[in-house]
This record gives sequence, C-alpha cells and structure tokens, in this order.
Amino acid sequence: MSLLLDTHVLLWAAGVPERLPAAARAMIEDPGTVLIFSVVSLWEVVIKNGLGRTDFSVEPHLLRRGLLENGYTELAVTGVHVLAVDLLPRIHKDPFDRILVAQARIEGITLLTADEVVGRYPGPIRRL
Repeated sequence: MSLLLDTHVLLWAAGVPERLPAAARAMIEDPGTVLIFSVVSLWEVVIKNGLGRTDFSVEPHLLRRGLLENGYTELAVTGVHVLAVDLLPRIHKDPFDRILVAQARIEGITLLTADEVVGRYPGPIRRL
C-alpha cells in the first residue's frame, strides 16, 4: 500500500507518533507501506510556521531531511495535479488540502488525513 500523509499526519508521524491512533501507526510502520510526502506539506509548514502557528513549529529543512532519511518518497507538484484541483467538489477551502486530495486522486495513492472535511472527498482518502 502507498500512503500520502497529509501535513498534520506527517508532522505527527515524524515528531509525535503517539498522537496517531494505533491503526494509523500500524499502517505507517508496516514495512510493506510506501510512505509519501508532498512538497505541498513542506510549503504549508514553511508558510504556517512563518505565521507563528504553533501546530507547525518544526524546522522544515530538518523535517525534509529526516523524512528522506527514513525512507519517505517525496512527491512533486505537477501541472496535472494543479489542474485536477479544479475538478474537485467545493468541499474544502484550504488550498493545501485540496492539492493533496488532487495528488492522491491523480497518483492513485491513499491520502491519510485527520481532517474530517478532507475525509468527505470521494476517492482514495482514509480518515484517522
């Protein structure tokens, strides 16, 4: 299974895994799971950390390096991903979450999220 972790799930998995439900930790720790993070999550961390959001208080350069060193795959944003955002139902207004949903749909990978609103999108989304 391939999992694209949304930004909060990614931050919890990287820094405070005890915040994740046991089932989510089991999926993330399963050696057969391909763990993926989007550059969108790094961008979100940079922006929200810069705004002083305490739930994003992590050094983004260290986060990226740690993820790569722990076997995560980095997913770039393509024009196809951006255009797919326009095809999404207007369920959520957060642009970071919308592009993550579009990436999961285009790439055919499961987006793991803690966000109830994101969980309403059709497609390969699994809510904690």
